[in-house]
Amino acid sequence: MAPQRNRRPGFSRRAQYVLFAGYVFAALGAVLGSVLVALSALNPPAFAAFRSAVAEVTTPVSSGLHAMRRFVIDIPDGMGDYFGVVGTNRALQAQVERDAKLVERARALVVENARLRRLMAVRDASGETVAVARLVNSTAGSSRRFATLNAGFRQGVRQGFPVRGPDGLIGMVLESGPNTARVLLAVDPESVIPVRRVRDGMPAIVYGRGDGMLDIRSAGISNLEYREGEMFATSGTGGVYPPDIPVARVTRSARDIAEARLIANPDALDFAIVQRPFLPAPPPVPTAPGP
Repeated sequence: MAPQRNRRPGFSRRAQYVLFAGYVFAALGAVLGSVLVALSALNPPAFAAFRSAVAEVTTPVSSGLHAMRRFVIDIPDGMGDYFGVVGTNRALQAQVERDAKLVERARALVVENARLRRLMAVRDASGETVAVARLVNSTAGSSRRFATLNAGFRQGVRQGFPVRGPDGLIGMVLESGPNTARVLLAVDPESVIPVRRVRDGMPAIVYGRGDGMLDIRSAGISNLEYREGEMFATSGTGGVYPPDIPVARVTRSARDIAEARLIANPDALDFAIVQRPFLPAPPPVPTAPGP
């Protein structure tokens, strides 16, 4: 069968309009191209001005399309970077936590080392050390304040021996058993310690109050002024406590009687040093033989 000569695009008017519009645009493009070629040849300045105007109109559109294209292209990279940053952040946080634990452990070791150094310095400075023992416990729920030391007369600890720590005086041995001793703490109401003011050597007496605090009274001067922060140390009077052991620090300024705090806190100590009394006990008075 011979092909038809009439090759119309079917009976669809829409297809006909599209084909016609294509022909029209092609013709207009050809005419516009010819005009622009002629214009560029005959009048270059006018062609340059036209080209600049077209560039001014099309540049924003091109920039917007380029930005959209870059945004679409960068989406996978951005998602990868996000998840990579999240993972890195978690790893860094875990590292910070591990480093914080190491720092805390190092600080604890530094404090423990300093405490042991002070304890060794106290022991080396005194030639009258009897024993270094652990403070097992201390009473804090009543007005009487005692502590238990895990050393007794088998280790040389006797009644009346002073007990101190790295920072200062703790108290005195009240009772001594074979391997344990009961210590009367300096804050006990029955504790009386002769002291002197470090600033000027003024003698005073430190009394325990039973509530963890101390009272300081002058040994001879009435209405004496005490300043906050002043420190008192043992004077050696009485022959029990060696001189120059820190005892108390005044908590607030006062007259006649000052409130003070014990420098060495028994509740915070692990080990304590037991020393011999400053002056040996007098020998017993000989008795006359019977008739």
